Amino acid sequence: MPPLLTLGILAGVACSLASAAEVAVDVGHTLAASGAVSARGGREFDFNLVLAGRLASALSARGLGVRPINLDGRIASLDERPQQAAGADFFIAIHHDSVQPELLEDWDWDGTAQTYSDRHAGFSLFVSRDNPQPTTSLRCASAIGARLRRLGFVGATHHADSLPGQDRPYADAANTVHYYDKLVVLYRTTLPAVLFEAGVIKHRAEELALRDPERQVRMADAIATGIAACLYVR
Repeated sequence: MPPLLTLGILAGVACSLASAAEVAVDVGHTLAASGAVSARGGREFDFNLVLAGRLASALSARGLGVRPINLDGRIASLDERPQQAAGADFFIAIHHDSVQPELLEDWDWDGTAQTYSDRHAGFSLFVSRDNPQPTTSLRCASAIGARLRRLGFVGATHHADSLPGQDRPYADAANTVHYYDKLVVLYRTTLPAVLFEAGVIKHRAEELALRDPERQVRMADAIATGIAACLYVR
């Protein structure tokens, strides 16, 4: 899905469903700080923007409103993301993952030096125990992870090996949910919040899979189903 089309979908959904229960969909990273670089040199922000558009459509199909955050990639700060989400019912930050630096290897892609790692793949979810609604945040993350697993998506395992000073213990190992307590977008929100890592773009095969439109739609459908179940089943 081209980024401009994604922007149109997100903006249209936000306008048409303003009165429904509302999900703040945050496009991770910015144009200036675009996040991880894929095995073939792609920007994480571009991956995030496309999946956010798919998710907006899937949420709309379930009668949920969408509040898009950072569509243009120019948001001023991390603090501004939860500020823009205030008043919504749920916050989800869309990201794509990398691996620990020591796992990276060099390769040549289309005449350009890049790095990759084919050791780890899969989705991950993160919540904060310092969020004002930690129980709901975890319940929603687990619902998303469970739905993804039912549709055949596999969770990543490399976050279980925490880096020094960056502990990511499991909150729900079966559904690949981790605690990430001091992440600004998770603990400074006033509503339940989850950060979603769709997959490892440093993994050469998974990068290609994450670019596949049909797979993106299936993943977005799973995320939206989990969110809807969490918000409406108390």
